[in-house]
Parts: sequence; structure tokens; C-alpha cells
Amino acid sequence: MSTKLAEQLRKGTTKSHSMAENVSFVKSFLGGVVDKKAYRKLVANLYFVYVAIEKQMESNKNHQLIQPIYFTELHRTTSLKDDLKYYYGDNWIDEIAPSEATQIYVRRIHEVGMNQPELLVAHAYTRYMGDLSGGQILKKIAQNAMNLSGNQGTSFYDFPEIQNESLFKDNYRGQLNQIPVDERQISDIIAEANIAFTLNMKMFQELNSSLIKIMIMLLVNTISNLKINQRFFPVKKSKSKS
Repeated sequence: MSTKLAEQLRKGTTKSHSMAENVSFVKSFLGGVVDKKAYRKLVANLYFVYVAIEKQMESNKNHQLIQPIYFTELHRTTSLKDDLKYYYGDNWIDEIAPSEATQIYVRRIHEVGMNQPELLVAHAYTRYMGDLSGGQILKKIAQNAMNLSGNQGTSFYDFPEIQNESLFKDNYRGQLNQIPVDERQISDIIAEANIAFTLNMKMFQELNSSLIKIMIMLLVNTISNLKINQRFFPVKKSKSKS
């Protein structure tokens, strides 16, 4: 019997999804403005998030509500390690730390994993379906904006074990619909998915400060350059006709 959980999750998170997409960092990214320092910080934060999700999913993989959507081919930890090595070097693990918002996000994942495992469905759905849906578009944006070649720094967006992403997403939604949940559990999972979107949004908002600093720095540099040009190359005033 289908619970239509996939459709209910999509409809129940529409507003949160839209709000997350309208965070300045995300809008700038989608517009092709990507700062490498801010982006590598995002990659580092995502690493801590996925370590938490995948640890809790592994611990609960035999739970009747988790087992249907436990797909190891979705795991992102290894690909994120590859990207972190590119951005931070071989000693990347000593160079990164979770931001404040990321710490809150990670604590939430562990909390539900240990106390209410069925809510992990919300966190897996929010992250993995988003990764699959827009991954290749985001990869191209990142490559163009940061002049990256090949898969350097963008392994996160690749799913080598998934041959057809569209078919996989259809299968994933089908599995979601077969999870034996009641109405109360569906309501709780949708509420948790909205929490997951909010936690992602908070993580993105932290990166806004980096973007704002960059924009201010560019503005200051522009003003400085204008002053220099005016000093050494003053604009000649045209003689007024009598």
C-alpha cells in the first residue's frame, strides 16, 4: 500500500525549499558568482553533515523505516574527502572544523538517529534528493566560476555507482512510498524535513558574511583604483565656449 510519502514530502517542504534557495549565498552561486574560500568552507561543512547522516543511517540500516531507502551508492563522504584534499591539501583533516550552524545540524542528526530513527528519512531525503536533482548543473556552475578542470574540487556532484539518476530518483521515491508509516509519522517526517531545510539555510547564511566581505573588498579596491587613476591621470576639463 502506497503512503504517497514522497509526494507529501515534496508538497510539505515547498516553502522551506524556496526559502533556502533565496539565501544570498545560494542565489549568488546559482548566478555564477562563487568565492573559492567560501565554497571550500561549504564543502568542509557538508563533510561533517554527511559523516553524521551516513553514520546514523548505517547504525539504523535494519530499522523497518530506514531499510527501504538505505542506498550506499548515495554516500557522499568519500567524494567530499577527495574535494577537501583538493581545496585544503593532504592535511585537510587538520585544516577544517564545523561552523556553529553545522554543529547544530550535526547534533540534530545524531539526536534523531539515536532517539527517533524514522526521522532520518527526512534528512536523507532533503540532502540526497537535492544532490541528485541539481548536482550536474551546480557542478558546471562551480567549474566555470572557479576555473576548475575535470573533476577537481567537484567530486561531490558525481555518483559513479548510479548509472541513470532519473531512474534512481524514481526508484527512491517508490521506496519512500512503501515505507510502513502511519499518518502521525508522516506528519513528523515532513516537520523534520522542514527542520532539515532550515538547518541547511542557516549553514548557507553563515557563508553570506564571507560573500559580503568579498563584495566590500572589491568595492574598496575599485574606489582605490579610481582614486589612483584620478591622481595620475586626471580628467581634463573641457574649455567652455564664451
